[in-house]
Amino acid sequence: MPLNIPNLLTWLRILLIPVFVSVFYLTNTTLSFHNQNLIGTAVFILASTTDWLDGYLARKLDQYSAFGAFLDPVADKLMVAAALIVLVKLGRADAIIAFIIIGREITISALREWMAKLGESRSVAVSMLGKVKTSFQMLAIMLLLYHERLLGVDCQVIGSLLLYLAALLTLWSMGYYLMLASPRLKKHLN
Repeated sequence: MPLNIPNLLTWLRILLIPVFVSVFYLTNTTLSFHNQNLIGTAVFILASTTDWLDGYLARKLDQYSAFGAFLDPVADKLMVAAALIVLVKLGRADAIIAFIIIGREITISALREWMAKLGESRSVAVSMLGKVKTSFQMLAIMLLLYHERLLGVDCQVIGSLLLYLAALLTLWSMGYYLMLASPRLKKHLN
């Protein structure tokens, strides 16, 4: 594993997961609900920023690695899954929505892994639909984690709407990736 800045940022994102989760398990006497929401959201935003930054720096500094290409999406999915589980525990997100999003991530990760073994990884490369889905998902999670009113806006209501929209986009993008992979899968299954 090459120790470069992008890989270190990815490791930082993974290390932030237990920090993020533990914020919401502290008692109200240790950390007020407001501070839990604020700090938890800040940690999630920091982790999200490292996701963008590690990709940017890998391209800018030409520091790509096979390990980084593997670990980066794993770190993303772990952080999103942790956030969704916390949100379900706090009663801020529906379990079925979390299941849809986490299930899709596992399904598409497995599909990409399998397609890579078949030498067909380009057929399920990240699409613009996937990027839009991720944007809605991350914004929804941030608003639901913050949970309080922000500039007169009810973060819970807007976050919930965005999370439902993200879940619809999640199903749509999963169908899209499965459709793209279908001809290649049929070819290799026969």
